[in-house]
Amino acid sequence: MVITFIGHSCFKIVSHGASVVIDPYADGSVPGLAPVREDADMVLCSHGHGDHGAVSSVTLSGRTDLPFTVSTVAGCHDDAGGSKRGPNTIHIIDDGEFRLVHLGDQGCMLTDEQFAAIGRADCLLIPVGGFYTIDAKQAAQTARRLDAAVTVPMHYRGEGFGFDVIGPVADFLKYFENIEEGGSVLELEKGSVRRVVVMTPRSIC
Repeated sequence: MVITFIGHSCFKIVSHGASVVIDPYADGSVPGLAPVREDADMVLCSHGHGDHGAVSSVTLSGRTDLPFTVSTVAGCHDDAGGSKRGPNTIHIIDDGEFRLVHLGDQGCMLTDEQFAAIGRADCLLIPVGGFYTIDAKQAAQTARRLDAAVTVPMHYRGEGFGFDVIGPVADFLKYFENIEEGGSVLELEKGSVRRVVVMTPRSIC
Protein backbone atom coordinates (compact mmCIF):
# COMPACT_ATOMS: atom_id res chain seq x y z
CA MET A 1 0.00 0.00 0.00
CA VAL A 2 1.38 3.38 -1.07
CA ILE A 3 0.12 6.59 0.54
CA THR A 4 0.55 10.08 -0.93
CA PHE A 5 -0.13 13.09 1.28
CA ILE A 6 -1.78 15.68 -0.91
CA GLY A 7 -2.39 18.11 1.94
CA HIS A 8 -4.60 18.98 4.94
CA SER A 9 -6.52 15.68 5.39
CA CYS A 10 -6.38 14.60 1.75
CA PHE A 11 -4.48 11.46 0.81
CA LYS A 12 -4.27 9.17 -2.20
CA ILE A 13 -3.97 5.47 -1.38
CA VAL A 14 -2.84 2.98 -4.03
CA SER A 15 -2.94 -0.77 -3.59
CA HIS A 16 -2.77 -3.61 -6.13
CA GLY A 17 -3.14 -1.15 -9.00
CA ALA A 18 -6.26 0.55 -7.64
CA SER A 19 -6.55 3.97 -6.01
CA VAL A 20 -8.75 5.95 -3.66
CA VAL A 21 -8.61 9.64 -2.74
CA ILE A 22 -9.95 10.59 0.66
CA ASP A 23 -11.09 14.03 1.87
CA PRO A 24 -10.23 16.17 -1.17
CA TYR A 25 -10.50 19.90 -0.38
CA ALA A 26 -12.12 22.51 -2.62
CA ASP A 27 -10.04 25.04 -4.51
CA GLY A 28 -8.93 27.84 -2.18
CA SER A 29 -10.44 26.25 0.92
CA VAL A 30 -7.13 25.56 2.68
CA PRO A 31 -4.65 28.45 2.85
CA GLY A 32 -1.30 27.70 1.21
CA LEU A 33 -2.35 24.56 -0.65
CA ALA A 34 -2.72 24.18 -4.41
CA PRO A 35 -5.95 22.75 -5.85
CA VAL A 36 -6.58 19.02 -5.82
CA ARG A 37 -6.60 17.47 -9.28
CA GLU A 38 -6.49 13.68 -9.06
CA ASP A 39 -7.55 10.60 -10.99
CA ALA A 40 -8.74 7.67 -8.89
CA ASP A 41 -11.03 4.66 -8.81
CA MET A 42 -12.87 5.84 -5.69
CA VAL A 43 -13.29 9.01 -3.65
CA LEU A 44 -14.24 9.07 0.04
CA CYS A 45 -15.20 12.00 2.27
CA SER A 46 -15.42 12.12 6.03
CA HIS A 47 -18.00 14.92 5.85
CA GLY A 48 -19.32 17.53 3.47
CA HIS A 49 -17.40 20.65 4.46
CA GLY A 50 -15.49 22.33 1.63
CA ASP A 51 -12.05 21.42 2.94
CA HIS A 52 -12.95 17.70 2.99
CA GLY A 53 -15.80 17.04 0.58
CA ALA A 54 -14.75 18.32 -2.87
CA VAL A 55 -15.67 15.18 -4.80
CA SER A 56 -15.57 17.05 -8.10
CA SER A 57 -11.81 17.58 -7.68
CA VAL A 58 -11.28 13.87 -8.38
CA THR A 59 -11.86 12.28 -11.80
CA LEU A 60 -13.18 8.76 -11.31
CA SER A 61 -12.32 5.87 -13.59
CA GLY A 62 -15.64 4.07 -13.23
CA ARG A 63 -13.87 0.90 -12.11
CA THR A 64 -15.83 -1.19 -9.60
CA ASP A 65 -13.73 -4.33 -9.08
CA LEU A 66 -11.46 -2.82 -6.45
CA PRO A 67 -8.97 -5.04 -4.58
CA PHE A 68 -9.78 -3.60 -1.18
CA THR A 69 -12.75 -3.15 1.11
CA VAL A 70 -13.91 0.05 2.78
CA SER A 71 -15.77 0.08 6.08
CA THR A 72 -16.89 3.03 8.21
CA VAL A 73 -17.39 3.97 11.83
CA ALA A 74 -19.68 6.87 12.72
CA GLY A 75 -18.11 9.72 14.66
CA CYS A 76 -18.72 13.38 15.49
CA HIS A 77 -17.14 16.57 14.18
CA ASP A 78 -17.31 18.20 17.62
CA ASP A 79 -17.52 17.44 21.33
CA ALA A 80 -21.29 17.95 21.48
CA GLY A 81 -22.56 14.89 19.65
CA GLY A 82 -22.35 16.61 16.27
CA SER A 83 -24.70 19.47 17.20
CA LYS A 84 -22.06 22.11 16.38
CA ARG A 85 -20.46 20.82 13.17
CA GLY A 86 -22.33 17.65 12.29
CA PRO A 87 -21.24 14.03 11.87
CA ASN A 88 -17.84 12.65 10.95
CA THR A 89 -17.18 9.37 9.17
CA ILE A 90 -14.09 7.32 10.00
CA HIS A 91 -12.94 5.22 7.04
CA ILE A 92 -11.05 1.94 7.17
CA ILE A 93 -9.41 0.72 3.96
CA ASP A 94 -8.34 -2.93 4.02
CA ASP A 95 -6.42 -4.42 1.09
CA GLY A 96 -6.02 -7.83 2.73
CA GLU A 97 -2.53 -7.00 3.96
CA PHE A 98 -2.83 -3.58 5.56
CA ARG A 99 -5.64 -1.80 7.40
CA LEU A 100 -5.47 1.97 7.00
CA VAL A 101 -7.64 4.11 9.28
CA HIS A 102 -8.48 7.72 8.35
CA LEU A 103 -10.13 9.49 11.29
CA GLY A 104 -11.47 12.41 9.24
CA ASP A 105 -12.38 15.42 11.37
CA GLN A 106 -13.05 13.50 14.57
CA GLY A 107 -13.89 16.17 17.14
CA CYS A 108 -13.99 14.20 20.38
CA MET A 109 -12.39 11.18 22.00
CA LEU A 110 -13.50 7.84 20.64
CA THR A 111 -15.69 5.63 22.79
CA ASP A 112 -14.75 2.08 23.71
CA GLU A 113 -17.32 0.90 21.17
CA GLN A 114 -15.74 2.99 18.42
CA PHE A 115 -12.25 1.73 19.25
CA ALA A 116 -13.57 -1.84 19.06
CA ALA A 117 -15.30 -1.16 15.73
CA ILE A 118 -12.10 0.26 14.24
CA GLY A 119 -10.06 -2.73 15.37
CA ARG A 120 -6.52 -3.22 14.12
CA ALA A 121 -4.79 -0.26 12.51
CA ASP A 122 -1.59 -0.77 10.54
CA CYS A 123 -1.56 2.87 9.48
CA LEU A 124 -3.41 5.68 11.24
CA LEU A 125 -4.10 9.06 9.64
CA ILE A 126 -5.12 11.30 12.53
CA PRO A 127 -6.07 14.99 12.93
CA VAL A 128 -3.94 16.72 15.55
CA GLY A 129 -4.52 20.47 15.21
CA GLY A 130 -7.45 21.01 17.55
CA PHE A 131 -10.22 23.64 17.32
CA TYR A 132 -12.17 21.77 14.61
CA THR A 133 -10.91 18.35 15.71
CA ILE A 134 -9.32 16.59 18.65
CA ASP A 135 -6.25 18.42 19.89
CA ALA A 136 -2.66 17.22 20.10
CA LYS A 137 -3.02 15.60 23.54
CA GLN A 138 -6.25 13.84 22.62
CA ALA A 139 -4.73 12.71 19.33
CA ALA A 140 -1.71 11.27 21.15
CA GLN A 141 -3.97 9.35 23.53
CA THR A 142 -6.00 8.05 20.60
CA ALA A 143 -2.92 7.05 18.63
CA ARG A 144 -1.44 5.18 21.59
CA ARG A 145 -4.62 3.18 22.07
CA LEU A 146 -4.99 2.29 18.39
CA ASP A 147 -1.28 1.39 18.39
CA ALA A 148 -0.74 1.51 14.64
CA ALA A 149 2.63 0.57 13.20
CA VAL A 150 2.67 3.91 11.38
CA THR A 151 0.89 7.04 12.60
CA VAL A 152 0.64 10.02 10.25
CA PRO A 153 -0.56 13.38 11.64
CA MET A 154 -2.83 15.54 9.49
CA HIS A 155 -5.07 18.62 9.77
CA TYR A 156 -2.48 20.87 11.43
CA ARG A 157 -0.94 24.26 10.69
CA GLY A 158 2.36 24.06 8.87
CA GLU A 159 4.91 26.52 7.54
CA GLY A 160 2.90 28.53 5.04
CA PHE A 161 -0.23 26.37 4.98
CA GLY A 162 -3.28 25.51 7.08
CA PHE A 163 -5.72 27.46 9.21
CA ASP A 164 -4.42 29.94 11.78
CA VAL A 165 -6.76 28.64 14.50
CA ILE A 166 -5.35 25.10 14.51
CA GLY A 167 -2.11 24.05 16.15
CA PRO A 168 1.22 22.99 14.64
CA VAL A 169 2.29 19.37 14.34
CA ALA A 170 5.01 19.97 16.95
CA ASP A 171 2.32 20.02 19.66
CA PHE A 172 1.52 16.40 18.79
CA LEU A 173 5.09 15.22 18.26
CA LYS A 174 6.17 16.11 21.79
CA TYR A 175 4.28 13.05 23.04
CA PHE A 176 6.38 10.64 20.94
CA GLU A 177 10.01 9.60 20.56
CA ASN A 178 10.29 7.56 17.35
CA ILE A 179 9.56 10.23 14.75
CA GLU A 180 10.49 10.30 11.06
CA GLU A 181 10.41 13.25 8.70
CA GLY A 182 9.06 11.81 5.48
CA GLY A 183 8.39 13.03 1.98
CA SER A 184 5.02 13.15 0.26
CA VAL A 185 4.93 9.40 -0.45
CA LEU A 186 5.00 6.55 2.05
CA GLU A 187 5.03 2.82 1.30
CA LEU A 188 3.80 0.56 4.07
CA GLU A 189 5.89 -2.47 4.93
CA LYS A 190 5.18 -5.37 7.25
CA GLY A 191 7.27 -5.69 10.38
CA SER A 192 8.27 -2.05 10.53
CA VAL A 193 9.08 -0.40 13.84
CA ARG A 194 6.23 1.62 15.35
CA ARG A 195 6.75 5.25 14.51
CA VAL A 196 5.18 8.59 13.74
CA VAL A 197 5.83 9.80 10.20
CA VAL A 198 5.44 13.50 9.43
CA MET A 199 4.71 13.61 5.72
CA THR A 200 5.24 16.64 3.49
CA PRO A 201 2.10 17.90 1.72
CA ARG A 202 2.58 17.51 -2.00
CA SER A 203 0.38 20.48 -2.78
CA ILE A 204 2.17 23.27 -0.90
CA CYS A 205 2.00 26.38 -3.08
